[in-house]
Amino acid sequence: MNGKTMILHDRNGNEMTVAVRKALPVDAPSARYPGFKPETLLLKKGSIRLKGYKPLPCDILLERDVPVTLRDGVTIYTDIFRPNDDKAHPAIMAMSPYGKEIGSQWLDDTPNHAGIPMEATSGLQKFEGPDPAYWCDHGYAIINPDVRGAYNSEGIILFFGSDYGRDGADIIEWAAKQPWCSGKIGMSGNSWLAISQWFTAAQNPPHLAAIAPWEGLNDCCREVATRGGVMMPEFVKMLSDSFASTESGGVEDVIAMMNAHPTMNNWWEDKEAELEKIDVPAYIVASYSNPIHTYGTLEGYRRISSKEKWLRIHNTGEWDDYYNAEHTEDLRKFFDRYLKGEQNGWEDTPRVRLSVLNPGGKDVVDRVEEDFPIPRTRYKKLFLNAEEGAMEETPVSHESSVQYDSDRKRSGASFSLRMAEDTEITGYMKLRLWVEALDHDDMDLAVTVEKRRPNGLKYQYTLGPGMDTAATGYIRVSLRALDEARSAEERPFQSMAREEKLKKGDIVPVDILIWPMGLLFKKGDILRVNVKPYKTKKLWTGPFKLKMAKIDLPKEGYTYFPEDKPEMVTIGGAEMFAGSQVDTAEMPRDHNRGRHVIHTGGKYDSYHQLCAGENHRGAPHAFSSPRHRRAGCQRHCQGGRRGQGLLLSPFYRQKRRAGKAPPAPHLGMGTRI
Repeated sequence: MNGKTMILHDRNGNEMTVAVRKALPVDAPSARYPGFKPETLLLKKGSIRLKGYKPLPCDILLERDVPVTLRDGVTIYTDIFRPNDDKAHPAIMAMSPYGKEIGSQWLDDTPNHAGIPMEATSGLQKFEGPDPAYWCDHGYAIINPDVRGAYNSEGIILFFGSDYGRDGADIIEWAAKQPWCSGKIGMSGNSWLAISQWFTAAQNPPHLAAIAPWEGLNDCCREVATRGGVMMPEFVKMLSDSFASTESGGVEDVIAMMNAHPTMNNWWEDKEAELEKIDVPAYIVASYSNPIHTYGTLEGYRRISSKEKWLRIHNTGEWDDYYNAEHTEDLRKFFDRYLKGEQNGWEDTPRVRLSVLNPGGKDVVDRVEEDFPIPRTRYKKLFLNAEEGAMEETPVSHESSVQYDSDRKRSGASFSLRMAEDTEITGYMKLRLWVEALDHDDMDLAVTVEKRRPNGLKYQYTLGPGMDTAATGYIRVSLRALDEARSAEERPFQSMAREEKLKKGDIVPVDILIWPMGLLFKKGDILRVNVKPYKTKKLWTGPFKLKMAKIDLPKEGYTYFPEDKPEMVTIGGAEMFAGSQVDTAEMPRDHNRGRHVIHTGGKYDSYHQLCAGENHRGAPHAFSSPRHRRAGCQRHCQGGRRGQGLLLSPFYRQKRRAGKAPPAPHLGMGTRI
């Protein structure tokens, strides 16, 4: 590491030397910082913050740039929105470095406002955070801090870790002592704001009463920076480039640390939240289609120690789900129960409500289950046949292989199976491959598992920005070693502890974690597994450009009445990625060179393991036999009719009798193609 460094502390309090990079200056156009303005304002009912956004439903007190001193003496600044009275209210904290208001990222930067009507929010919210207009109207205060290093807050912006969680705990304990706070504090928000909740809640601050992480990873190594050991610096760089800090501040340089530490050490270990330490009530929201947050959110639900925890898996984008009015009401019922102590029946909410995606048909939404992974899940191996590009239900006896050139722009291999019956695949998957590198000592592989039309073409299916219905997995072959203590049959967990480079002639097995997915297939649809070389991009080329929107704000005050025609100022409008001109560490590259070979059959038992369910009142029935198909499922299946083979939970049966749930699909597989 060259240049500026800082000292951080791991989960055990041990010191770590960490690289620091420059941030944008706070007056950069793309930082969209309205300035440092400590003041208290009364925001009047009916006034607006931004043109086109919702008028305020009530009077709101806003305290701007309130100083908070952290345990190491660093001062950060927070905005506080609260009801206009002298009562003590529960509070909700939204923790991120994006800016207390508007800041470096904003929904106006996305195409079509990310599908969210402008009038759905007041514009008082920070990016990805709760809308103060709604929550203050229902008796809550909102705490919007600029975290350590962000904008005018002192210090260096951190990419999570124990010190970041300690900061969150300090803010909560400070807020609990304020006269406007009842002492009950929750956390809310999605993406970065959800990740903040895992790391803060793991510190067990006494006054944290509940969390509501809406799609947030919790292992920075395995879920965003180096999935499967494959270094993926593009998204980290884009985020780092967008952050603003004072001249004495900066940003934790994750990319420099990736270059310096390609294998596990205490810095990487500290970037994984200690989920088992979390014991507060939690309302967790996930999706199958988020390229960053899917796995961590579901692991959060599975692993936290909270006895009172709920999971909902939706079928849209993270932002439009979070700001959906019905879901906001659902979240308020949760917070009313645990922050206000209301006996409102929240505990009767089903512990798991999930969606199953159905490209080409109608999605299943809010199906009630007892748990996730679904308890009746059974796992089925489909064995790869390289000679035919197929998957088979029984082991392939003869050996064959498929070869591709990883240096070509488009290369890889695919394996397919046509569904013989309507089929659901919901849960965890993995892919075992026997692989060989003919011209190099390593391989970076990217895997997708997808549903295709009977003619082999993709279904047209629209989700949120950057979302896809293909489940994904990645692996760097030199980091293939598993942590056996943390691995399960359906969830291989790489230790990332050591490199095992390939030698000429080596043919090695790799177990690739495929992130959870929920997909419905109709008879004739194709299940396809694609294996390709991963290629590092120079820049993040996501679904939309950031830092483009210009925002008009009143020069004085905070909100305004349009008929008053106040003088306005414009912030933002940069025509490039925010920090693209800031010197940063060299971007790590993929480890692909030359020809790759995938071996199947015989002693090379390459297979795709997927998740199915139970049909026969508790007996495993992942895939139907020909005799069972001929019988038409009349004898043994729940409900006695073809198409109702799943073992239904009592909640699901009750909803179906009321006409509020779709028929449960039959599970069956079929022929290779």
